[in-house]
Amino acid sequence: MAMMVSVANSKVKLPLFLLAILLQVGFNSVYAAVCEYSVVDRRKLYHYSLASPVRNFAHGVLSEDGFYKVSANDTILWFQLCDGMIVNHDPPKCVDCLDCGGSMRCGMGCSAVMANNIGGYYTCEAIKLPPSFDINLLDKESPHMGVVMKFASIGPSMNCSLLVSVVCNSNVVQGPESLQKVGACDYATVLQHPAGCAVIVPIHGKGWGLFGNLLSILLCLVGAYLLAGMAYRFFFLRIGGVDVIPNLDFWTSIPHRTQSLFMSAVYRFRGSTNHHRNSYSPVNF
Repeated sequence: MAMMVSVANSKVKLPLFLLAILLQVGFNSVYAAVCEYSVVDRRKLYHYSLASPVRNFAHGVLSEDGFYKVSANDTILWFQLCDGMIVNHDPPKCVDCLDCGGSMRCGMGCSAVMANNIGGYYTCEAIKLPPSFDINLLDKESPHMGVVMKFASIGPSMNCSLLVSVVCNSNVVQGPESLQKVGACDYATVLQHPAGCAVIVPIHGKGWGLFGNLLSILLCLVGAYLLAGMAYRFFFLRIGGVDVIPNLDFWTSIPHRTQSLFMSAVYRFRGSTNHHRNSYSPVNF
């Protein structure tokens, strides 16, 4: 009885582990991909991964308060980088907040919200739902200095945008301290953060080029096929254990097939060599 229970548990643990991987990839890969930027310059790869943990900051450039806040004159701006805002305190107080959580949950449905004081009342303008960021280098001549993240919204009456310069500062976080108006509804601010420092990797040689890219794509497709197939066979077909792997016979036969092809090629080469050697005959003069 105990052996049957242990076998059942082992059958359950593998698919649940695979399901956890699928859920983790599904929920986190979107923001991870959006907040990563790479560029090659002078045989060096500069890679920015803004949402990855850095020293003393487990969530990367994301504000641990759930949002950043900066103001100038009659405009107040709340925003979050690489994710939607989580406003647990000091929420935006606006007459309308339809595109960003509504008046009761203002700030919970977008990446940035801007409040303008008009006649003593604040009206809000949401700036795009996540994941809608554009990332570029802060200075193309100095690719290690940081990146610029752009938020944008297209509304029926006005188009608004926000530029956040994430400047490399490996020691501390500074800002945002000021909000600059650069257009009718366009604003810019600066944040210094360790997550704004690129990982620099020297590049030697030209690499595998197109072949390497195709191989990477092929491996990713095979991995996605296996994970999806195992989840389907377990949850819908109720298949457990090692049989949860789709086309198990095919995968287990790959080593034998590879060996057979290799030996066949060797025999053909040897046979061709012997044939050429035996085709010569002595010549009598």
